[in-house]
Amino acid sequence: MSSVLRPPSSGHQDPTIATHYRPISSHLAITPPVSVVIPAMNEAENLPYVFKTLPDWIHEVVLVDGNSTDDTVDVARSLWPDVKVVDQRGKGKGDALITGFEACSGDIIVMVDADGSADGGEIVSYVSALVSGADFAKGSRFANGGGTDDMTFIRKLGNWALCTVVNRKFGARYTDLCYGYNAFWRHCLDKIDLDCTGFEVETLMNIRVVKAGLKVQEIPSHEYLRIHGTSNLRAVRDGFRVLKVILKERSNRRELRRQERHSPMLDAVRGEVS
Repeated sequence: MSSVLRPPSSGHQDPTIATHYRPISSHLAITPPVSVVIPAMNEAENLPYVFKTLPDWIHEVVLVDGNSTDDTVDVARSLWPDVKVVDQRGKGKGDALITGFEACSGDIIVMVDADGSADGGEIVSYVSALVSGADFAKGSRFANGGGTDDMTFIRKLGNWALCTVVNRKFGARYTDLCYGYNAFWRHCLDKIDLDCTGFEVETLMNIRVVKAGLKVQEIPSHEYLRIHGTSNLRAVRDGFRVLKVILKERSNRRELRRQERHSPMLDAVRGEVS
């Protein structure tokens, strides 16, 4: 694709090319600017670990501050001087991500948690999938090569059950559903229209990219333990919120099909054919 360039074998890079291509490795460079969105609330102790793993070729880091009472913002600015800090609207993770997405200027957007559970070094795999043709690169802890250090039996069972429902009801082929490490082309936002506030936002995204007919590629990812602090995730409470989203999206899909079956234009076409 035009977005991928293999540097010349001579080792001398054309200065005009250098301004347009971002080197990722000795064999690969890309043109699309990459924005990394990090929702954070009182994560000052974890940010050094998060930022340490981020590749230096990314275009920008957008930190969405959820009204932190610690030094989250100051730490972020000391670690990444050009960080773009935006104040979160609302209170949930969905609110934070939507706020961050609106502030991004990159063509590719990557979602990374601020608790130290994600390895920023994996971003290259997500971006590679996108420039190779995928619309949405979905992280999976259960795809071959992935893993998790931070999932209880109950959470694992719930994730499997919810994932199975989504696969059967929406024709998806996911191995993981409730995981927040994802990347996508910015234009995808126009087709998935996010409108939820909490942790269920990842599930909503996963469902709507399938409904929109976007090309999804799973990326094996390893989830590490949160380094400091306590997660706001509550397995039972948030599991029910995820289930509610699934049922709502299923209901909306049925209603859309009903409307399509009774569309006047479609009826007219049928009449002409008969």
